[in-house]
Amino acid sequence: MTKLLCCTLLLLNISVKWTVQESLPPKYLHYDPITSHQLMCDQCPPGTFVKQHCTASAKTECAHCPDQSYTDEWNDEEECNYCNVVCKELQYEKIKCTSTGNRVCECVEGRYLNIEFCLRHTACPPGFGVVKKGTPETDTVCERCPEGYFSADTSSKAACQMHTNCRALNLRLVQKGDSTHDNVCQGEDSDKLDQQCGIDVTLCEEAFFRFIVPKKLSSTWLNTLMDSLPGEKINLENREQIKQKSNLQDQTFQLLKLWKEQNKDHSTVKNIVQGINLCENNVLKHIDHLNITLEHLNILLENLPGKNVGREEMEQIFRMCKSTEPILKLLNLWRIKNKDQDTIKSLMFGLKHLKSYRFPKTTIQSFRKVVKFLHSLTMQKLYQNLFLEMVGNQVHLVKMRRG
Repeated sequence: MTKLLCCTLLLLNISVKWTVQESLPPKYLHYDPITSHQLMCDQCPPGTFVKQHCTASAKTECAHCPDQSYTDEWNDEEECNYCNVVCKELQYEKIKCTSTGNRVCECVEGRYLNIEFCLRHTACPPGFGVVKKGTPETDTVCERCPEGYFSADTSSKAACQMHTNCRALNLRLVQKGDSTHDNVCQGEDSDKLDQQCGIDVTLCEEAFFRFIVPKKLSSTWLNTLMDSLPGEKINLENREQIKQKSNLQDQTFQLLKLWKEQNKDHSTVKNIVQGINLCENNVLKHIDHLNITLEHLNILLENLPGKNVGREEMEQIFRMCKSTEPILKLLNLWRIKNKDQDTIKSLMFGLKHLKSYRFPKTTIQSFRKVVKFLHSLTMQKLYQNLFLEMVGNQVHLVKMRRG
């Protein structure tokens, strides 16, 4: 017992000595020319330098580093280091030069340092996704999308996305996806346009949905909306799946579409479908007579803002769809690629630039009539007569407060 106590006290004594030594400044040897003795002088802390070495009767005298110079550790230097790092092209000053550290430069957003140059991060091509995003020091790491995942765009940030589970959305698979395309789903008893071209949300549905959505959209409002709808509710699993793949605006489109398909026999839904069908008939009246070529479609989509529909997709749709349906399908695909954009407003924007391409005048006029119709009181009346009656005052009040 006595031996154990002695060992404990000895270790405690050593620990105390180390703690005291660590708190003291480090030392350095200095030859004193006056006494001709070697002295143990205190070093100067970071941010300072030795102004005067210690003597037999005086301690080391330290002074602060002047502007644009530094020392980053305890030292016995007689002058500070110069801040010699200069930010090059496509770099910015991440950390300023201070008395305790040199300037630190970093490549701007989207680039990384390779030897002395800031190179653009590699963009993963379609079929490949980002597994490790690029940093200011490292490039993007891409990997081929595994089975069941896809990447349709060239991106330096986007990972591969999981193929849509058509069965979970109560839809049927009409075209299996691959590494560059998602699964194409379709409702069993969808509208005529859906059956032939797999259109997700028609122009009329989008115009109707946008009347529903408040200017300041929130997840609380969307949850209130979905809980207020009559008939069969969308289960949490489907809600969560749509939530993970879409922003709030597009979630509204997809959830209302799914709710409409789940409750196709409900009287209120029948009235909404009937109203949207009347709208679609009016839209088709304006564009049904148009004989638009593939080149015309390409010009139209090139003039819409945001991401464009690929040429390969365009040619496939043009072969698959009949009559005027390619127009509606391609506008729908453009909307999916640009979820934050308003298709109808963007279409109006694109029409302004078509004259310089010798685009058919009658086609431009017809599209303008469609846009005018969808922005008219017709859609607003459809919303007021059907939707407000359907969900009651609760959602309307939420919209008024948040709009």
